[in-house]
Parts: sequence; C-alpha cells; structure tokens
Amino acid sequence: MSIRRKILLYFSATIISLLGMTLFFIYTLFYEYREEEFQQKQKQKITSTIKFLTEIRQADESIIQAMDRISINEFYDEKLLIFDHSKTLIYSSIDDLQIPQEEVNNILKVLTIVNPWLETKDDLYDVVGVYVKYNNNTYYGINKALDESGYSKLDFLRYVLLITFLGISLVVILIAYYLSRIIAEPIVDITEKITNYNFDTLYIPIVVKRSENEIVVLAEQFNKLMKRMKEAVSFQKHAINHISHELKTPIAVLVSNFERMENETDLEVLKSQFNRQKEDTKNLSEIINLLLELSKTDAGQSIPKTKIRVDELIFDTMDELLQLYLDFEFSVDYVGPTDNESLLTIQGSARLLKAAFMNLMLNSIHYSSNKEGSIRIITDEKQLQVDFINEGPVITTDEQKFLFQHFFRGENSKGKSGFGL
Repeated sequence: MSIRRKILLYFSATIISLLGMTLFFIYTLFYEYREEEFQQKQKQKITSTIKFLTEIRQADESIIQAMDRISINEFYDEKLLIFDHSKTLIYSSIDDLQIPQEEVNNILKVLTIVNPWLETKDDLYDVVGVYVKYNNNTYYGINKALDESGYSKLDFLRYVLLITFLGISLVVILIAYYLSRIIAEPIVDITEKITNYNFDTLYIPIVVKRSENEIVVLAEQFNKLMKRMKEAVSFQKHAINHISHELKTPIAVLVSNFERMENETDLEVLKSQFNRQKEDTKNLSEIINLLLELSKTDAGQSIPKTKIRVDELIFDTMDELLQLYLDFEFSVDYVGPTDNESLLTIQGSARLLKAAFMNLMLNSIHYSSNKEGSIRIITDEKQLQVDFINEGPVITTDEQKFLFQHFFRGENSKGKSGFGL
C-alpha cells in the first residue's frame, strides 16, 4: 500500500472512529437520561395520585373517574395501579394497557421500607414500582407507561447523529485525501525522479517543490549519494577507455624504438637508443600514474598541483609524437613577451596537462589536410593562452555542445580511427 493511501486510511479511520464513539456516547447518555427522567415522572405521578386519593377518599366515584380522564392525557399508553398497606388494589387507571398479575405480585414483594423503589423494562414500556408512606399510611404504586415523546426525541437524535456522522466522515475523508496528497506529493516526486534517474546524463540534483525539513534532508542525502555513485560509475565506466586511450601512444613509441633498434648495427647509436627506450619506459610508468590522477578527477577528488613551464611541456610532448609521425610538422610561435618566465608558468598537474596537449596534437595530426600543425603561445599579464591550429574539416556549430561528452564524434571523424574521448 502506498504512503498516500496509508495516510488517507489511518487518518480517516482514526478520526471517524473517534467521531463514531463520541456520537454513540452522546446517544447513550441521552438514552439513559430519557429513561431516568421518564421514570422520575412516573414516580411523581404515583406519589401525586396517592396524595390525591387520600384527600378525596370520601368523594364519590365520579370524581375519581374525572381525575383519570384528566391524568390519562399526561402519559400516552399508561397503566397506574395503587395498593393500600395490605396490598389491596384501591385504584386502577382506566387505560386498556394491562400489567400481568404475576409481574404485579413480583413487584409488590420487592417493595419495602428498605427497598422503596424498583424500575424495570417491558419491551419499550418503563415499569416503576414505588413504596410510599403518607399520613401514617402505607401505599404501593405501580406504573407502566410508554414514553412516546421521549422515544420520538430519541429517534430524532439518532437521525441527527447519523447524518452528522456521515457528513463529518465525508469531510474527514476529503480533508485526509487532501492532506495525504500534500504530504505524499514530495515523496512521490522524489520516488519518480529516483526511478527515472539516468547515470549516463550529467549530474542533476533532485529539487523538491516544498520546503519540509524531512523531505529536504532526504533529497539532500539522496543527492549526495547519487553524486558519489555517479562519480564511481563514471570512473568504472570510463577507466578502461582512459587506459586504452592514454597507453596507446606510449606503447606505440616503445614498439617503434624496438623496430629501429632491431635494424641498428652501430653500437653507439644502439646504446643511445637503449637509453631512450629506458626513458620512454619510465614515461610509461608516468602514464600509469597519470591514469590514477584521471581516476581522481572522475571521482571528483582534488589533485596535487605544481609549477609547470607550459612551452617546455609542449616541446616534450611534440618530440614524443614526432617519433611516430615522422612526416608531420609542428611549428611553435610565441605571441607576446617571452623574457618573463612567470608568464609561461602555471600551477597545475603536469601529467594531466601533458595528456591534454597530446590529445590536441594527435587531433591535429589525424585531421590535418596538409600534414602541418601550428601551436601558438600567447602571453600577457592576465592570462596564458595556447592555440592548436591545423587545416582540415571541423565539427559543426550544433556538434560543439557535445564536445566534452564521452564517445561523441563529429561528422568530420568519418573514416578516422578513435573513440571520441
């Protein structure tokens, strides 16, 4: 079950349950109150009837019948019985409602001076028995009546409470639905973004629409995790490509040296070539260290920096490449002052910068239409600029935005070897 549905279900169930229990409690209280109030009225009527009978004991029967007709309108569907001290019936109301003799006897047995009050139910009828001491005489009264007015009010209250319960329940469900949507929307949004997250694209942090603290913290932690994972995946994905790309040229240099040494007969020249081969092998070790630094950049780590004389690094790189591409020529031109060494010196990683220069020079070699390339070093007080220039086909303006994307190659690369690194 989704979080949104759980919030809707739990919130609605809790509020509606509390509402139902509250309304049921109100109805129960009113039900008990109706019964208590009506039974008190029955007791009061028994007492007043006994008093009235005592006062008019000498009056004729017509007065008693008139009293009955008057009192009959007080309770609807009622039977009133009055007994003297010997439990002899001295008065019975004119109602058609009957009280079974067995029930009457049981009530009279219970009523005493110690237990002067008894109440019971006969279906919807309330039955009350009262022991009364009046003018030194003992009387017993039994009243059985239907509280039509009370039950009518109780029915009306039940109807009102039911409508109230349904109405409030509907409102609660709508509010719960709205709140669950508001609460769950950022979570659902993050879930969708996590589900559709693409490691092949540039790192784009997840942004939540609202500023709830917990959701923001969740998004921030996920962004940190995804950034580290993307860096790790990026390095893992491109490590082999970097290795093959960066080792290709120095290995080719070593092979070329071996081929020249194989055909050389002059011992002095051969000795010189051995020394050169040793230096190139050391350079291969440097390339491996370079790959480690490349892995650091892919993982977002900082790399150590040293002072680098840019033009010297360019000449070293150019010499290595020209051993392989003997028919290609590079020219180096300075634009600006060259007497100030600081203008040609920068802080950076010599290995990485050399790799960048080598790639640019290789591009000049591969894509030049006249086997010539030009390197222009421009110096001034604000910046050091190096331009690599060659004649040949170039990438289009639309393709330039993909220039730093792995494995992208422009239309001008057709028929050329390479990987787009």
